[in-house]
Amino acid sequence: MWGGAPDRNMVSAETGLSESFRPGRPATGWDPAIAPLHVKWAARLGTDTLSSPAVAGGKVFIGTNNGAPRNPVLGGDRYVLMCFDEGDGHFLWQLAAPKHKLLQSGKLAGDYAGLGICSSPAVDGDCVYAVTSQCDVLCLSVDGLAKGNRGPFIDEAQYLARPVDEKVVEGPGGTKVTCIPGAPVQLSASDADILWGFDMAKEVQSWPHDACDCSVLVCGDYLYVGTSNGIDATHRFVVSPDAPSLIVLDKHTGKLVAVDSANIGPRILHGQWSSPSLGVVNGRALVFYGGGDGFCYAFNAKPQPGVSGRPGSLPLVWSCDCNPADYRVRNGKGVPYKTKGDGPCEIIATPVFHDNRVYVSIGQDPRHGPGKGCLNCIDATKTGCISDTGVIWRYQGINRSLSTVSVADGLVYAADIAGTVHCLEAETGQPLWKHDTGAPIWGSTLVADGKVFVGTEAGDLWILQAGRQRKVLGTVRMDSPVYTTPVAANGVLYVTSEKWLYAVGLGGTTAAPPTGPSVPTHK
Repeated sequence: MWGGAPDRNMVSAETGLSESFRPGRPATGWDPAIAPLHVKWAARLGTDTLSSPAVAGGKVFIGTNNGAPRNPVLGGDRYVLMCFDEGDGHFLWQLAAPKHKLLQSGKLAGDYAGLGICSSPAVDGDCVYAVTSQCDVLCLSVDGLAKGNRGPFIDEAQYLARPVDEKVVEGPGGTKVTCIPGAPVQLSASDADILWGFDMAKEVQSWPHDACDCSVLVCGDYLYVGTSNGIDATHRFVVSPDAPSLIVLDKHTGKLVAVDSANIGPRILHGQWSSPSLGVVNGRALVFYGGGDGFCYAFNAKPQPGVSGRPGSLPLVWSCDCNPADYRVRNGKGVPYKTKGDGPCEIIATPVFHDNRVYVSIGQDPRHGPGKGCLNCIDATKTGCISDTGVIWRYQGINRSLSTVSVADGLVYAADIAGTVHCLEAETGQPLWKHDTGAPIWGSTLVADGKVFVGTEAGDLWILQAGRQRKVLGTVRMDSPVYTTPVAANGVLYVTSEKWLYAVGLGGTTAAPPTGPSVPTHK
């Protein structure tokens, strides 16, 4: 899953990872004059990839858009989840579903043209879980339809069909989207096998702003999922203030088990795009969630049962405002939420649990640009409202950040949207060094094999030496921007650009890898 484990710490125990490789020029046919170096294989994705891969069971799963369709029958604007063979990058199957619910219309601002699946999938046994750009939580078979349609959902042919018409209607009951389904598509072994789906817009009235972005947290029989609930298209109010921000589903059936008890909705500043994490504190499992109000929350992971057929609740253990006091109130007056400069921010990064502490930064939509941020270290053993009592240290020398931190060997590595990588002492928050990459960073750092890997919007993968002294080991120029986080698994480093997924290994071949059907080059 995102972060590798439930604590979401961006650290891997993998070794032998290459600090020098060359992607080559795959978009122009792997020009032999610019042959790839140490690349085992590369696979073509869409044209706008924000998802980082998940590697499990000999397969690699990743979300993208449909900018370079592998199946011309499934054309147009779709959200896509692709599955590749881990060994050679061979394309196995995909979910390529049309957008038909959340439109840029009226009060709804839940999706954009060309936006695919943003969050990273989570794999558990023979199931892969994903949050789509249409606010659905889907459970898919890791094998696709190659081994038949497992069910209970068996209507994939209609699910993949493009609607012939759709309407957005405002009424007393709120905003509703209706669509007239199109003709079912012809399925093949290269299509996804959907086991069940949960529609968060319909079932818990969540209306996302801009995008749905949550990597599902799997723990026992439960899935913990952020709903991406946010403000309206005019940026004036929350469309669905009573909707939960965090829900719990039965991983076997998709049934709603519980909702959070924090009532975050009315306080949402813009959107909610954080993913939940988990840690055991004093023998009790806690789920940590970064709220759209700028607070970090800890919930008891064990849901309390509901009554009269209603879903249960996740008991709140503590809450902590991750915005320093003067970000919210200055000279006795409230500081408004603003896209430029300073002021309150939401939490987009995923909280990281490590040694009874939670590390998390605040930030805003990357289109808002740089602004004053804050990295927080929180005592996870506290209870109640701990904004004043639970903050162990704060580092305000960081810009706004979307990035999840890496905590390793007593050090914290954090990136910000301005393009700076920061290294601090985990115990005290004392800054040790920082490195300016020269371009915005949307993804997160990965610490593995004594190195810090991080990608930038300029299309550079930076490799820094992990440790108390700043040292640049190298940079790799990718084919397009890198909005994702590198992943290490089984001796291989996976680096995802906007258009390609690369499997990098020291024993990699320079031969052209299998990339599936021929696709056009998109600019």
